[in-house]
Amino acid sequence: MIRTLLALDGALVRGALALVLDAQHDIRVVAELDRGDRVRPVVREHRPDVAVVDLALLDGDVHAAVAACPVLVLADRRRARDLCDMLAEGRAVGILGTDVAPQAVVDGVRRLARGEPVVDADLVVAALAEASPLTGREAEILTLTAAGSPVGEIAAALGLSAGTVRNNLTRITRKCGARTRVEAVRIAREAGWI
Repeated sequence: MIRTLLALDGALVRGALALVLDAQHDIRVVAELDRGDRVRPVVREHRPDVAVVDLALLDGDVHAAVAACPVLVLADRRRARDLCDMLAEGRAVGILGTDVAPQAVVDGVRRLARGEPVVDADLVVAALAEASPLTGREAEILTLTAAGSPVGEIAAALGLSAGTVRNNLTRITRKCGARTRVEAVRIAREAGWI
């Protein structure tokens, strides 16, 4: 029996998925939650084999709480870029879109319980496509710019010439699709690049 925890926002969706999972001969839902801050104590109490978690509920505390079991993350395609860090972690994580059929979740729970990967390829491609276009150095420069540092200070802090910093800022502005540095900072912050 695959003991499953559901941490999903919305009682209707969570309840419907719980019914679908409980109808399976080899899956039992041991807990249902609608808040990420409750995951840790419930995982300790019920010891699920798989946790099905809405990406919107994930935070650092949830990551730590479900470290003991594989996690099937359900993600809205509009939040695909939030998956990049999770993909880089290399943990036992499955990823499916919130728009998949219930049977895909059932199959995902079974596959994760067997230690097999579960990946919605379209969602992963969307996550990677929305990754930052900025290099690490460019992100550093833009972060210092966002903090109000002038070009000379940025150059000194990073061991670059002022001309190199200005050239980078021009390239960063273009990559962000902005007209000014201020606009580039705003765009990069909203996109989660800095």
